Amino acid sequence: MLEQIVEPLLIWYEKNKRSLPWRDEPTPYHVWISEIMLQQTRVEAVKGYYARFIEALPEIKDLAECPEERLLKLWEGLGYYNRVKNMQKAAREVMEFYDGKLPADYEKLLSLSGIGSYTAGAVASIAYGIPKPAVDGNVLRVITRITENPSDILKQSTKREMEKNLEKIMPVHAPGAFNQSLMELGATVCVPNGMAKCECCPVAEFCMARAHDTVLEYPKKAAKKPRKIEEKTVLIIQNGQEFAIQKRPESGLLAGLYELPNRAGYLTREEAIRCVEDMKLMPVYIKEAGSSKHIFSHVEWHMKGYLIKVASTEEKQVGELIFADKKNSKKKYPIPSAFSAYRKYIEEDF
Repeated sequence: MLEQIVEPLLIWYEKNKRSLPWRDEPTPYHVWISEIMLQQTRVEAVKGYYARFIEALPEIKDLAECPEERLLKLWEGLGYYNRVKNMQKAAREVMEFYDGKLPADYEKLLSLSGIGSYTAGAVASIAYGIPKPAVDGNVLRVITRITENPSDILKQSTKREMEKNLEKIMPVHAPGAFNQSLMELGATVCVPNGMAKCECCPVAEFCMARAHDTVLEYPKKAAKKPRKIEEKTVLIIQNGQEFAIQKRPESGLLAGLYELPNRAGYLTREEAIRCVEDMKLMPVYIKEAGSSKHIFSHVEWHMKGYLIKVASTEEKQVGELIFADKKNSKKKYPIPSAFSAYRKYIEEDF
């Protein structure tokens, strides 16, 4: 049955595809960067990050040689920072083993750091015309609805089975367009939230979920475990025109990035003052800076903040604290979006 969807999808895609910068110039490098960025980030949000990244690092060589802090700053706001670290590791592997060019070989692409079957399939098919599937969340949703597949899409076995089935019908003359047509259909028509736009779907006549009025029942997913909740107090420490930041550990969540000083639990004003005093600083003013929440895949941070002004010191570093002015904190130091509710204090004028 699946072979029936190929031609209608290709015709629909050619007429309806969105103009996107990585589609307009689908070099292997551009496809790779865009596909990593697009994982768990909306297309519209990615456009600006993509343009900035490609302007700063136009070639694989530039990515391989980029200082880590600058690289993380370029990635700031996209989250999942291990992805860009793996991208740099892969870029260095490409420079060492493949003369600076992403290999036109699916298995060799898979061997690179941080590249799984989806990204390898996307680069292989879109940039090199190799008939390999690229199965992401959009594709999983589209195909499970068309076939009324009851398998849990969070299981790797479900994804592998789908890759196998799609490879059998992959059009050798247009594998990249076919993969992108499935992605585009899932992003714009067979949407994840709310009812699919079945009246606009080029393969609606082949869709079993539409025929049986079960579209909203697919895809099937096992219930996720509830995320762990961690309470934190964020300390926005102001020294004249400078603010304190500190570097996170080199391993674990948000590894190697910079953050605002923070402590586990909700501190009272008095506890926050004592905490700053323990840093060998002298608080002279304190006010509440509001509450915030940030959701990671496995944990939620529930935060409250204090803006604390301290007696002036000319030291640029006090213990683990680094005092940076607004220009440097915005342009030089990668501070994750988890602190976005409080970053305004150190990046904007009030």
